[in-house]
Amino acid sequence: MTDFWTNDAAIDKETPIPLYFQVKNMVKEKIENGSLKEGDAIPSEAEFCEYLGISRATVRQAITELVSEGYLYRKRAKGTYVSAPKISAGFFSRLESFHTEMEEKGMKPSTKVISISKMEASGDICGRLGLAEHTPVIYLERLRCADGQPVVYVETYLPYHGMELLLEQDFENQSLYQLMEDLFGRRVVRATRKIEAVIATPKEAALLQMPDKGAICLVRTTAYTAGGLPVEYSNARYRGDRNEFMVELIR
Repeated sequence: MTDFWTNDAAIDKETPIPLYFQVKNMVKEKIENGSLKEGDAIPSEAEFCEYLGISRATVRQAITELVSEGYLYRKRAKGTYVSAPKISAGFFSRLESFHTEMEEKGMKPSTKVISISKMEASGDICGRLGLAEHTPVIYLERLRCADGQPVVYVETYLPYHGMELLLEQDFENQSLYQLMEDLFGRRVVRATRKIEAVIATPKEAALLQMPDKGAICLVRTTAYTAGGLPVEYSNARYRGDRNEFMVELIR
């Protein structure tokens, strides 16, 4: 790659900023300003060392961090390439459907229903939904994609009594929240969300087409109606290398 080494591809060995961090920021900036696009190869470690006059260990640390943060990915015996851009989600500051949010970003959303059934929920799930133990719930398992690429694997639990008709609905083409409002008058107006970092299980990694034991953002959501009735509890597992979350704070 000859166009990578432009005038801005330089580091300052006199500054206290670590060399690996300067290399990392150099590559990251080229990705963010569009100089490097999805699928582009970056120079080899040897090229970085030769052009910048730095050690291979320094280059390797910079590239390894960019891979772990999802900006780059490696192909065995082939090289290192630019990953697809991360999807920035603002759902910690507003209630919006996945379908709507992806369309607003210019992406084509799609949903695959893996399973839907009536089941006896655990005590924890019943508690989150305000139900007595051993009360039946509806279990909905979905894989949600943007531009055909898996983004999030979602397990959703809903009260069964009073919403039995949900078992007959087409969740690949219809919104869960809209169906609850149209069929039962249960409009979701607020939700609590908790996020944590976890390691993907083999099943999750396979569904999300990501490396085994890769990073996942697990988001636990409980949704409520205006009257404070909990009508949904879900565990959504987002690919850590394809998603980022934004919260706007105002003083």
